Amino acid sequence: MAVETPICDFGWQAPDFSLPGVDGKTYTLDDVKGANGTLVVFMCNHCPYVLAVIERLVRDVKDLQAKGIGVVAINANDPNQYAEDSFDNMKVMAEKHAFTFPYLFDETQDIARAYDAVCTPDFFGFDKDLGLQYRGRLDASRKETAPADARRDLFEAMSQVAETGQGPQDQIPSMGCSIKWRQAS
Repeated sequence: MAVETPICDFGWQAPDFSLPGVDGKTYTLDDVKGANGTLVVFMCNHCPYVLAVIERLVRDVKDLQAKGIGVVAINANDPNQYAEDSFDNMKVMAEKHAFTFPYLFDETQDIARAYDAVCTPDFFGFDKDLGLQYRGRLDASRKETAPADARRDLFEAMSQVAETGQGPQDQIPSMGCSIKWRQAS
């Protein structure tokens, strides 16, 4: 079942985190913060919505990093339910797609809850002061990749944030698979 992200809560402050990355380092929000803004992406390895945009995400992240946007991806899915989303498979995903950003594992799911992440992919675009400015989609892709000439919603929004500190007022929600929450024990 597809889930859509809520409307952007402009100015909402990014919660801090300390999570292990696939490169063996532990990252905090300060470690990934960019001079002109920060993008926090909740994603996973198996979701068809993520797989439909992964190449475009990697491309757009490189372009945004050149504009002073810090980027981090976080996987909060329960690997006991979805083995494809295990930490070892996260390493494979990051290497296969040549991630230029940290890919972190939220094993307790506390950070996904703090951000109120609802789906994969779920994009949180913050200004330089870590106030939320974008909670929309990457582009028109869904389970299938959008046409090559599709508008780059995320890239354009975060470019605007980098230049002006403000995100666009009109945002189209991201859509994806629900976060795979742990079963209460």
